Amino acid sequence: MFDFWRKSSGKDNCLLSDGVVELRLNRVSNNQYMYYIYLCETGQLIGYSDLRVGHSLSLYYYGNVGYRILPEFRGHGYAYRASMLLIDLARKLNMGYVIFTVSPDNIASVKTCQKICGECREVVNVPSWHPLYISNEKIKMIFRYDLG
Repeated sequence: MFDFWRKSSGKDNCLLSDGVVELRLNRVSNNQYMYYIYLCETGQLIGYSDLRVGHSLSLYYYGNVGYRILPEFRGHGYAYRASMLLIDLARKLNMGYVIFTVSPDNIASVKTCQKICGECREVVNVPSWHPLYISNEKIKMIFRYDLG
């Protein structure tokens, strides 16, 4: 389904692609794979995505998969496509499952998470010690996608 790993003209950047979007590795840091998202057809940068590897209390509130689509490219399912590529990566890394979190007022991301994971598992109050709380993200919807 996806062209999982490809090398770009001898460079070390790993690419993930589904033929519509391409994730180009920006960097790996602290068990986090950070990618730029490009359209395959035009080569335009349309956003950013990342996979946070592992499971911890802090990551439970952040989630394992994150994405940011530039405003002019929203509404085309690109976040879904990028997320599915990162799910394939998580599977290759034997993560077992991935957590997606979203603020309830972000309707587009709620719909993306529902499309990927189905129903929300729970809505939680972010603890005051968490950096999300400090940045005024105090409630998160939690979605889980099992990789089995």
